[in-house]
Amino acid sequence: MALGKYSRVDARKSSSGYCSTVTIVVFVALCLVGVWMMTSTSVVPGQTTDVSQENKNEERTPVTEISSENKNDEANNEETNTDNTPTDEGKQKQFEDNPGDLPEDATKGDANANQVEKNDVPEQTAKTEEEKPEEKSGDEKKDDRDGSKDDSEDGEKKKVEVNQDLEAGENKETNLDNEQTPEGDSGKTDGEKEDGQTEEKADKENSTEKKDNSSEVFPSGAQSELTDESTTQNGSFPTQATESKNEKEAQKSSGSENGSQYSWKLCSTTAGPDYIPCLDNLLAIKKLPSTKHYEHRERHCPENPPTCLVPLPEGYQRSIEWPTSREKIWYHNVPHSKLAEVKGHQNWVKVSGEYLTFPGGGTQFKHGALHYIDFIQQSVPDIAWGKRSRVVLDVGCGVASFGGFLFDRDVLTMSLAPKDEHEAQTQFALERGIPAISAVMGTARLPYPGRVFDIVHCARCRVPWHIEGGKLLLELNRLLRPGGFFVWSATPIYQKLAEDVEIWEAMKKLTKAMCWEVVSITKDRVNGVGIAVYRKPMTNECYEQRSKSDPPLCQDSDDPNAAWNVPLQACMHKIPVASTERGSQWPEEWPARVEKAPYWLSSSEVGVYGKPAPEDFVSDYQHWKRVVKNSYLQGLGIDWSNVRNVMDMRPVYGGLAAALRELNIWVMNVVNIDAPDTLPVIYERGLFGIYHDWCESFSTYPRSYDLLHADHLFSKIKKKCNFMALVAEVDRILRPEGKIIIRDSVDIINELEAIFKSMQWDIRMTYSKDKEGLLCAKKSMWRPTEEEKVTYALA
Repeated sequence: MALGKYSRVDARKSSSGYCSTVTIVVFVALCLVGVWMMTSTSVVPGQTTDVSQENKNEERTPVTEISSENKNDEANNEETNTDNTPTDEGKQKQFEDNPGDLPEDATKGDANANQVEKNDVPEQTAKTEEEKPEEKSGDEKKDDRDGSKDDSEDGEKKKVEVNQDLEAGENKETNLDNEQTPEGDSGKTDGEKEDGQTEEKADKENSTEKKDNSSEVFPSGAQSELTDESTTQNGSFPTQATESKNEKEAQKSSGSENGSQYSWKLCSTTAGPDYIPCLDNLLAIKKLPSTKHYEHRERHCPENPPTCLVPLPEGYQRSIEWPTSREKIWYHNVPHSKLAEVKGHQNWVKVSGEYLTFPGGGTQFKHGALHYIDFIQQSVPDIAWGKRSRVVLDVGCGVASFGGFLFDRDVLTMSLAPKDEHEAQTQFALERGIPAISAVMGTARLPYPGRVFDIVHCARCRVPWHIEGGKLLLELNRLLRPGGFFVWSATPIYQKLAEDVEIWEAMKKLTKAMCWEVVSITKDRVNGVGIAVYRKPMTNECYEQRSKSDPPLCQDSDDPNAAWNVPLQACMHKIPVASTERGSQWPEEWPARVEKAPYWLSSSEVGVYGKPAPEDFVSDYQHWKRVVKNSYLQGLGIDWSNVRNVMDMRPVYGGLAAALRELNIWVMNVVNIDAPDTLPVIYERGLFGIYHDWCESFSTYPRSYDLLHADHLFSKIKKKCNFMALVAEVDRILRPEGKIIIRDSVDIINELEAIFKSMQWDIRMTYSKDKEGLLCAKKSMWRPTEEEKVTYALA
């Protein structure tokens, strides 16, 4: 019995030992499974796990494992870069050391451009590994399949997702509920999310408070990051990139004490806030031997361009946004009432309290521009606004209501008027958001190439077309496309006063001798005016059949595209007839013409970037579409609803303007006189621009443009003329709170950053990669006072 009892005890012990063994085995197995789950969860795409568990796994991921993955990724990236080397080199050559899209390892904020190596940012690899395939856009998937995009381009596509908040931070009405959640938030517990949302709300309140002071959020911190870094928490540990960046800034700050000194003062001129250096050069104007041909309204640039800052009008405030600005502007921004007094009854402009209002009228269309515009097309259906006719020159534009309302018909108008006793005509136009240039038809050709405008319009512009052999009308003939229209609305057409009859007879004789066909002479009974429409010939047949060569044909050596300070001549250029010549065919209808390479670009000719011209054109367009989509619209913190007047200071083929055409903006493409003459290409696309020498002042009023764009311009000007004068000119023509985007060498970017800081501009972002940089800055309202002597150091 005792044995039996003992046996039972042994059995109990054996069972207990067996259970303990099983328990240990199960526990070890569970631990192994747990370890396996912890190490594998972060690299399995698309796996659904518990949020808190995922967070723990992320926190416990061994550093050595990430480092190993990082090295593998770097090896893969190096292999990819090696495979794509010919493409990358081709792009760099094609775009003249301009890498195109924003670099992946860019630095930003109120700091100098510093390149960050990939192995300094392990988080970047972590995000690449964690990226889920379903989160990629269609374009990204396509690029992955094709393998035709370089690493820089792929990086930009990812940055678009990261920077959805940039524009949101710029808009006061942004709803936090609609913002995308950063990937790092997916690893937070509910409590952590609550804390994060509280912190985010506090940051948003701070941003809103800052916006109230500066009207726009300054992109900085996580919101301004365009790299592929994930939003993992660093705890108490700073990053090597931050430590190095801060040290470099500190060294630069201490070294700048011995740098060059810059001081700014206000321009002291009789023109005051309206100062245009080349049009307000009183010393040069006083020395003119004659003003018979409006020489005093032409450009007379000072030998030494000014480097002073133009003052702001008292009470100046941020311009009203388009399209409201077409109807009204702030009075104190353009505080001139003379036109309202003289032309108010013709509905040009009226003073209404703190506003200047524009009813849309003009001398020849008191009852509104739209009726006048539609009446012209009813008279001549072939005009086809916005299809066949896209680019218009409006001579003697008044306040440019004609061009302002042609936007409703998808037409782009270059409005032109002199800076004369009708004060502020083009200034009114630009403040309204309508393209305009201060210029006069005097003794020299207008700064446009030949045969580029689809229509030239003159509504009682008071230009004496008929005198001196029709020299001024022959200048319009140079600018007008073969088959283009001249629309003339003036009193000689419908009034019987002796002077009007004399002018009308002279115009009939002159236009017939020029072989212009009279298409239509009608009377608009609503406005009580007459309108004559002429068409330029498309062949030389009429020229050859004339009984008398008067006006004469220009010599074959006379280049119709030569327009910079070239004297006017009373002659006509022959019509090009060869199928490969520009002007022998009408461009395709808008908008098809903007994307297609012009028919006269020959593959046997080399383009600006070294490729055959048509291929060069297409590459440039694709490049700027990519930059605009992936960088400018998403990554610079610019609220494009505040942008209306844009200037591309070095446009080449006009690719930037073409890429921005879907926005509610217009772009003035300024082709420098020593750059390849691509302005005819720009007009052929249905865009417009002007020739200019950036060593001189531009023919526009101060505070004309919302955004300036300069692609490798400053480095070229620095080798040619006064660099600081161009900086002062940029400050003059840019509106307060307007932006400038500069792509150039890192040295130029660093120098401009310091100069802009000396003018108290906000440096919104800087980037650098492979000695190339990008700078986005915002002009402030600051102006130096007479009492203060403000001096800044330049590193």
